[in-house]
Amino acid sequence: MQPNTRDGIILRAISGAYTVHSDGQTVRCCLRGNLRKTFEYATNLQVRRVIRARTIFREDIVAVGDRVRFTETRHGAGVIEEVLPRTTRFCRAGFRGREQVLVCNIDQVLVVFSCADPKPDLWKLDRFLVAGEVEGFTPIIIANKADLVGGDAVAELFSEHAKAGYRVIATSAKLDLGLETLCRTMQGRVSAVVGPSGVGKSSLLNRVQPGLDLRTAEVGVLSHKGRHTTTAAHLIPLRTGGWVADTPGLRQLDILDAAPEEIADAFPEFHTLEARCKFDDCRHKSEPNCAVKDAVGAGIISARRHQSYLILSAEAEVAEKR
Repeated sequence: MQPNTRDGIILRAISGAYTVHSDGQTVRCCLRGNLRKTFEYATNLQVRRVIRARTIFREDIVAVGDRVRFTETRHGAGVIEEVLPRTTRFCRAGFRGREQVLVCNIDQVLVVFSCADPKPDLWKLDRFLVAGEVEGFTPIIIANKADLVGGDAVAELFSEHAKAGYRVIATSAKLDLGLETLCRTMQGRVSAVVGPSGVGKSSLLNRVQPGLDLRTAEVGVLSHKGRHTTTAAHLIPLRTGGWVADTPGLRQLDILDAAPEEIADAFPEFHTLEARCKFDDCRHKSEPNCAVKDAVGAGIISARRHQSYLILSAEAEVAEKR
């Protein structure tokens, strides 16, 4: 490592400008141009020579949470020279199939949905959970605005997911409900807070760590839809230890590059039953003697969750043929 080269972590990435945290300081950096390209070299020459360079368009080279090496320049700025390998990531399909990495190198995904205002869309919640499962996480559900419905209603709203094995934490930023549990869950870990607009992600983080002053907004009176207040992901150090990434509200989440069999693996309630299916490669659709379908018929597995699986699996099959 060169004397003026330092290691850091990306806190924010906006329009080619990167805020890097290093040794307790923040440094504004840009990206070395060569990192945006892939190179093809001549193989039959003694001297290594580039014969073709291609600009990378399909994926985010640098994202919030990336660990990088940068060189310091004048006026306290820097240039990112190397992006270290990622351990994990949470991403979605962006414009024209481009991969959009929301945050990477995280330990856990906290999926925030409101109990009311806006009313929870359980089909969309399944998408967030599957997106996390495909990347190797078991997401935790944060049932926010619990004060609007009461404890029994919270349990009923998310009963399918609790029965499937997901941990559900009821919270309320207004009443400070569940905040101690949420703090303990995030302590010493790198967490990504994800969910639709208007569910109160920023409001929760403002209560978890007073002084953040993250922007918030009321849900639309007529549309009952959330308004975007967080426009870009931002990694925040926690006083209790660990980091948390506040991410933009997502009105649509398309799962990227997931094979149909991965979709089945992303429904944890299927796991103990799949070994009893007649066929090893059972897709739990129209196959005979399918233990998963039998469990749906017996009410052991939610029929709505199974239908959600069929929709997401069909989408994965279409994407696989492109």
